Amino acid sequence: MMSEQSGLAGKEQREELKRAVALSYDPEKDEAPRVIASGRGLVAERILEIARFHGLPIRDDPILAEALCQVDLNEAIPPELYALVAEVFAFVYRLKAKRGELRH
Repeated sequence: MMSEQSGLAGKEQREELKRAVALSYDPEKDEAPRVIASGRGLVAERILEIARFHGLPIRDDPILAEALCQVDLNEAIPPELYALVAEVFAFVYRLKAKRGELRH
C-alpha cells in the first residue's frame, strides 16, 4: 500500500522523465516540419541514442520537446510552433555549416 506522500513522489518522478522528439522536413514534399519520433523515458533515450549514432544534431529544449510531444506521429507541427521550430532548424543549419556538411 502506498501512502499519499509516496504517491506524490512517484508522480514527480514520472513527470521528470526525459522527453525527445525527432523532426523531419523536406521542403519539396512537406508544408511544415513533421514529428517522426516522440517519446518519454526509455523511448526518449533510444531516440537520442539513434540520433547520436547517425551524427544528427541534438538540441536540449525541454519546453519545445514537451510541446512537440503533443503532436501525433507523422503530423506537421502546428503553426503556433513554427517560430520555435525555425530556431531549431537555424541551429542545425549553423552546426552543419560549422562542420562543412551543407549541400549547395
